[in-house]
Amino acid sequence: SSIIDAASKTHGVDGALVHAVITAESGYNAAAVSKAGARGLMQLMPETAARYGVRDIHDPRENINGGVRYLRDLITMFNGNIELAVAAYNAGENAVIRHGNRIPPYAETVHYVPKVLGFYRKFQRQG
Repeated sequence: SSIIDAASKTHGVDGALVHAVITAESGYNAAAVSKAGARGLMQLMPETAARYGVRDIHDPRENINGGVRYLRDLITMFNGNIELAVAAYNAGENAVIRHGNRIPPYAETVHYVPKVLGFYRKFQRQG
């Protein structure tokens, strides 16, 4: 989508990774709400949305821009390690740091990371 392409270029995150996260998080459903309260296409928690200046969490452009900026910050925080950035996107950066910069041993995160990376490879191949 053009919103994803624009946000990816603006914030320097591979568009294939953004598509992978959206596929895993919401299946492109802008109205999605998780049990934990994450919302929108990139399933932002309200605190994360607020941190990134997202006012309307269900607005696709705002949600994607906030989510992509968060992803970029996580990639930077974990020195370009996509696996850890994706784990942190799911479990929170503090969980990854607490577990010695490894994927936290939470069932959801352990399943989430390979799922996202699988989508990522697929979208990269599709170019």
